[in-house]
Amino acid sequence: MSPSITVTSLFFAWSDGSPVFEGLDVSFGPGRTGLVGVNGSGKSTLLKLIAGELTPADGLVRVAGEVGHLPQNVTLDTRLRVDETLGIAAQRAALHAIEAGDVAEEHFETVGDDWDVEERALATLGELGLGHIQLDRTIGEVSGGESVLLRLAALLLRRPDVLLLDEPTNNLDLYARRRLYAAVSAWPGVMVVVSHDRELLDLVDQIADLRSGEVTWYGGNFSAYEDALAIEQEAAERMVRVAEADFRKQKRELADAQVKLARRKRYGQKMWDQKREPKIVMGARKRAAQESAGKHRIMHEERLSEARERLDEAAEAVRDDDEIRVDLPYTAVPPGRTVLTLLDLELAYGARVAGGLDLRGPERVGLIGRNGAGKTTLLRTIAGELEPVSGEAHAHVPLRFLPQRLDVLDDELTVAENVARFAPGATNNRVRARLARFLFRGARADQRAATLSGGERFRAALAALMLAEPAPQLLMLDEPTNNLDMASVRQLTTALESYEGALIVASHDLPFLESIGITRWLLLDGELRETTPEEVGLPGLDRGTA
Repeated sequence: MSPSITVTSLFFAWSDGSPVFEGLDVSFGPGRTGLVGVNGSGKSTLLKLIAGELTPADGLVRVAGEVGHLPQNVTLDTRLRVDETLGIAAQRAALHAIEAGDVAEEHFETVGDDWDVEERALATLGELGLGHIQLDRTIGEVSGGESVLLRLAALLLRRPDVLLLDEPTNNLDLYARRRLYAAVSAWPGVMVVVSHDRELLDLVDQIADLRSGEVTWYGGNFSAYEDALAIEQEAAERMVRVAEADFRKQKRELADAQVKLARRKRYGQKMWDQKREPKIVMGARKRAAQESAGKHRIMHEERLSEARERLDEAAEAVRDDDEIRVDLPYTAVPPGRTVLTLLDLELAYGARVAGGLDLRGPERVGLIGRNGAGKTTLLRTIAGELEPVSGEAHAHVPLRFLPQRLDVLDDELTVAENVARFAPGATNNRVRARLARFLFRGARADQRAATLSGGERFRAALAALMLAEPAPQLLMLDEPTNNLDMASVRQLTTALESYEGALIVASHDLPFLESIGITRWLLLDGELRETTPEEVGLPGLDRGTA
C-alpha cells in the first residue's frame, strides 16, 4: 500500500468545548502538500491528530506508513548529545564496541543491518549545513535554528513514509533555509507542510486551504494558489454585486405589490360599503381577491427570501481577513531624538558592538545575521534581561521587547487580563475597546492565553506591549513572523505602519523587513556593523546563493 493519510468524519474540540473540527473529511496522497489557512483554523491541530499526538472525539485518522512530525516549537533537552537527538546513540555505541573487539551478541542485534548509520548521520548533517556539529556535542551548544535542523535530520534519518512539517523555517537563517528547501524538494514520499514562508510553499505540488473546518484543494504551488484565489475572489465580489442588485429589486417589487394590494382592498371595501352588487357575489369576489392577494404576497416574500439567501451565500464566498488598525499617538518620537545608545558593548556569548552606536528618532532598524550570531542576545541585553560582559546599553525612552517565545503572556489569564497587567491604570472598557482594534472583540477577549493559536498569541502579545503604559517609544521584535500565516503577517505590517516610535526587528524574513519600511540595516556577524539592502540581498535577492 502506498503511503497516504485519510481523515474521515473527524470531530475534535478543546477541553473548554471550543470546536476545531466538526466532521472533517480530507486525504493526502504522494507528493508535497502545502496546508494553508488563517491562524486558529486548526492547521497545527490537524498535523498533531495525524501524528497521533492528539486523539479525536470522533471519526477516524488512518495513515499508511510511518509518520515523522516536526512540530512548530522544537524543544530539545539541552543535556542530550547530538547522536541521542538523532536517535542513533545506541547503534553508535554498539558499533564502537564491535570495532573495539567486543563481539557480544546484543551489539550485533542493536546494529542490525544499519552498519553505515554513523556515515549516513554525518552525511545528513552535512546536507543540512550542520557538518561542523560533532555527534558527541550537546544540544546546549547549538543555536535555536540548528536545533530545528537537528530535529529534521533525525526525521530524515528515520526515512518515514509520511513527513509533517509545521513552520519548519522558524528561526532559520537564509543559509539554513536553503538547506531545508533542498531537503523538501528531494522528498520522495507524502509531505504536508504548514508554513508562512512563500519560497517554501512555492516548492509544493498542491495547496490545501483549510477554512471554516473544510479543505479546498488547489493544484500547483502557492503562487498558483494566489492567482486562482484572486480570480475566485473577483468572481465572488461580482456575484455579491449581482445578488445585491437582485435583492434591492425584490424589495422594490414586494413594496410595489403591497401598495397595489392595499389599493385593491380599499376599492373592494368601497364596493362593499356601496352595496352595488348582491352580497353573495361581493362575498365570493372578496374571498377570491384575498386568496389572490395572499398568494401574490407570499410569492414576492419568497422571492425576497431567496434573493437574501443568494446574497448571504455570495457574501460568504468573499474573504474578509480583518486588518489591525491602531492609533498610538503617545508612541511618537521626534526626529533627531536619541532613543538608544550602545557603547563598546560585549555580549554574553561573544558578539560585540565596537565603539558606539546611536539610534535616533523614529528609525526602523532591521537586525540580521546567521543563526547563533547573537541577535537575540543583543535584544535581551538592550531590554535589560541580560548583563553585558562589558560596555553599556542605555535606552532613553520607554521600551518593550517581544521575544520569540511570546512568554510575556500569562497562560492562565485571559487576553483582556493580560493586557490589563501592562496598563494597570486603564479601565476594563478602555482595555476592551483598544483590544477590538487588535481583532479581539467580545468573547474573544475572554479567551485564556493558553488556548490561543500561534498567530492569535502573537497578536495578543503585540497588543499587550503596544497598549502598555507608559507607551513604548522603542519596540523590539525578535523573529515576529514565526508561526504567522499570510493574513497575520499582513495584519502585523498594518499594525507597525501605525506605530510612530523607533523599531528594531530581528528577522530572517527579508521580504517582511522590506515591507515594514526598514530605514537602517545592521548585520551582526561577530561584530555589529552597518550594511545595505543590496548587501543583504534586497532588492533582487539571489535565492540560489544566499
